[in-house]
Amino acid sequence: MSYTAQIRIKRDGVQVYQESQTFARKQAAQAWVRRREADLDQPGAIERANRKGITVQDMIKQYLDEMEKVRPLGKTKEATLNAIAASDFGQTVDSDINSQRLVDFALWRMSKEGGGVQPQTAGNDLAHLGAVLSIARPAWGYEVDAHAMADARKVLRKLGYNMKSRERGRRPTLGELDNLLEYFTGVLQRRPSSINMLKVTGFALFSTRRQDEICRILWADVDEAGQRVMVRDMKNPGQKIGNDVWCYIPDEAWRILKSMPKSQAEIFPFNSATISSIWAKACKFLEINDLHFHDLRHEGVSRLFEMDWDIPRVASVSGHRDWNSMRRYTHLRGRGDPYIEWQWLKRMVG
Repeated sequence: MSYTAQIRIKRDGVQVYQESQTFARKQAAQAWVRRREADLDQPGAIERANRKGITVQDMIKQYLDEMEKVRPLGKTKEATLNAIAASDFGQTVDSDINSQRLVDFALWRMSKEGGGVQPQTAGNDLAHLGAVLSIARPAWGYEVDAHAMADARKVLRKLGYNMKSRERGRRPTLGELDNLLEYFTGVLQRRPSSINMLKVTGFALFSTRRQDEICRILWADVDEAGQRVMVRDMKNPGQKIGNDVWCYIPDEAWRILKSMPKSQAEIFPFNSATISSIWAKACKFLEINDLHFHDLRHEGVSRLFEMDWDIPRVASVSGHRDWNSMRRYTHLRGRGDPYIEWQWLKRMVG
């Protein structure tokens, strides 16, 4: 036997709210009715109870739409948010998002069913999701617990999970670069209209610029006298839009830049995602393991330190504002410039 408790509330003869729950004991049903009636008697309680809420999936879609108006997100962040939206967690409504739900989602991502990802990857998922949740209440008025994400991370740390991303120390060898540039040369010979990956690779290495920054730099943002360029919306924690930074261009990268035709507004009028795809395919074909295009930036910054440049001078190239963050570039291979009289530089400039 079970007992179903029903609550119906009418105003001016019109039913404005209805709710029911089933219990195994009559006393429990009666207690629930008394408690719910007291709750619903509070100002605004019925309106809140009638609210259906908005799902994480809808919040993510709104976030992506809003960000697209300002500047497209990075492909990794966009792909991660779309994957979260498509998961079961994407159907969670705003008022149900709490630290336990977020912890469960992270643990699910690290389980076999959720992909078996490393804690750092699950941490990145939470970071990208946190960017959405952090503006959901103040910008759109959704009922999101402002402390849920911080509490979830605290719980995961207590459980022993290190959710912080590991700093990469991967640098390409000269042999790997030789193989890649030979491969790109062959592609250019077969398809002269394809992206000139020799120039892109060389500029990324010697200028320390990220691939999306390379594709955004305009001829109008070049300071000839100062041998520098304005990098607009440079990646920086907490400020990505409007973070415009003047960056010095070392001689090798400057020669590559000056060799580019002024046929379009952009110096390198290429698609950032296409560059990434070409690089990944080349590494796979050549069986070069775990080498990302972004590792060229690490190589470029480390090279400057190996050439005995001091921190302020290196930062003038890399664009770092926090010199402490440059301590990660400690994977030095010695002293001096390994690219002196490098055979590829002449071909990149030509």
